[in-house]
Amino acid sequence: MWSPARVTSPDVVRRWRLAGEQGDAEAAAACLSEDVVLISPLTEQFRFHGRDQVRVLLEAAFTAITGIHFHTEVSQDHTTALFYRGRIGDQELEEAQLLRLDETGHVQELTLFIRSLPALTALMSTLGPELARRRGNRPLAALLTVSTTPLHAMTRLGDRGIVPLAAPKR
Repeated sequence: MWSPARVTSPDVVRRWRLAGEQGDAEAAAACLSEDVVLISPLTEQFRFHGRDQVRVLLEAAFTAITGIHFHTEVSQDHTTALFYRGRIGDQELEEAQLLRLDETGHVQELTLFIRSLPALTALMSTLGPELARRRGNRPLAALLTVSTTPLHAMTRLGDRGIVPLAAPKR
């Protein structure tokens, strides 16, 4: 049986990576402290607090993001930075995760960073409505879809059609 007192930081980070690559929200949530805080790459307006809120977010994220493969890990003391590549629909995504671990080795704070801008807006237009639906708020889900879809369309068009015009010449 799993016991927080026996968990070491490298073990939690290893299990976190495996859970992400397998899209297993329950296994990922087991790596979190009860009072974990998740700092979103999408907004500064609020944070996700507690294992239950973060687990719901992870469930929605793992339905949206596929093909997660971690490629880099850097650790110092109780802090680890992880980097992975994945996809959201046909859009490539790269995420950096800053994990701060508590004294039992569980993730106490999780800060996420996503690139590219079209990947970020694809996630926004998928994840926000999905979270609203999971809370039973279909009108909010519809509003989030209507408000985020044009932003994603503009960033995708700009990234694929306009930004390449400014690329450095070789």
